[in-house]
Formats: sequence, C-alpha cells, structure tokens
Amino acid sequence: MSQEPAMEQTALTADGCYVALTEAPLDVNSVLGRVRSAKAGANVLFAGSTRDSFDGRPVATLRYASYRPLALRTMLTIATSMCTTHGLVAIAVVHRLGPVPIGEDSILIAVSAPHRQAAWRAGEECLERVKECVEIWKEEVFVPQQDVQTGSDGQGESVWRSNQDPKVGAPTVLDTARQHSNETV
Repeated sequence: MSQEPAMEQTALTADGCYVALTEAPLDVNSVLGRVRSAKAGANVLFAGSTRDSFDGRPVATLRYASYRPLALRTMLTIATSMCTTHGLVAIAVVHRLGPVPIGEDSILIAVSAPHRQAAWRAGEECLERVKECVEIWKEEVFVPQQDVQTGSDGQGESVWRSNQDPKVGAPTVLDTARQHSNETV
C-alpha cells in the first residue's frame, strides 16, 4: 500500500481571520473580498510591493521563504490579536513566497472595522507584527554592476535577511553565518 504525501497547508482561518501563504501572484480583490461586511464602515488594504532598489543598489527581484506551519500559526495569532485589540469585523493577511518580481505585491493585509481609525491602526500594527514575528525570510537579488551600465536585468549578488525592514548596516543571515564560522570554540 502506497502513502500519498501530505498536502502542505497554505491557509488558516479563525473567527473573522484569514491568513495564507502562496507562490501565486496576489489578488487584491480576492483578499479585500474576504473582509467586506455590512457591519464595517471602513475597509483598509495595504499592499507591500517589491521596489527596484535597496540602499542605492538596483534590485532584480526578491525571493521569500518560510517555515509554513509555524509561519501560518504565527500569522493567525497576530490576526486574532488585531481583531480583539482593535474591534475588527475581519482581517485577511496573505504573503507571497518564492520570487516576487519588481512592482508585484509580496503581502496584502485587508482589514474591516466599524470605523476607519481602528482599521488604519490595525492594518499598520499588523504589518509591523508580521515583519517582526513571522517566520519568513527574504533574499534580495541585486542587478550585477555591469548590467546596471548596460541596462540588462541579470541577477547578481544576493543577500538573505529576516523579513523585517532592513536597516543599513543591520546584520544579514550571511553576516551572522560568517560571524559564527569565524568564532573559535
């Protein structure tokens, strides 16, 4: 008797909360549709997109990776916390994994609430918590210097980082690995 491989979970739900991880391009209307309600006077949508540069260097693409089971649970914990804290009607958080080309969305957060102030605050707080806590990492792939001069969009050096907004000079995954390999035991 053969065993079929288990399907990897891609979404979790709880009362008024939906979280998902996907390799597919994100659909704004679908995510916003998950939170719309006659009980909500405010619907707020945040779309985080891949920009074409970081720290003055041209970016070719971003790639995201995660530990799905834990990332989904963490995302759902954050979403349910936002609902309770801000009195939301609903919240949906969808993050893209794999390569995300320039100009495409990597995260969508849709929030509905009776009033706009709660929706605005919850959306922003949710984004900050996702970036700070969820087990998602991004690889910034830079355009090689020779391709910058010729206008090509080839891929050059890449750097893995936590999903937090990188600060110039902040350690990267590569920096941390180098540090540990240079330490003496």
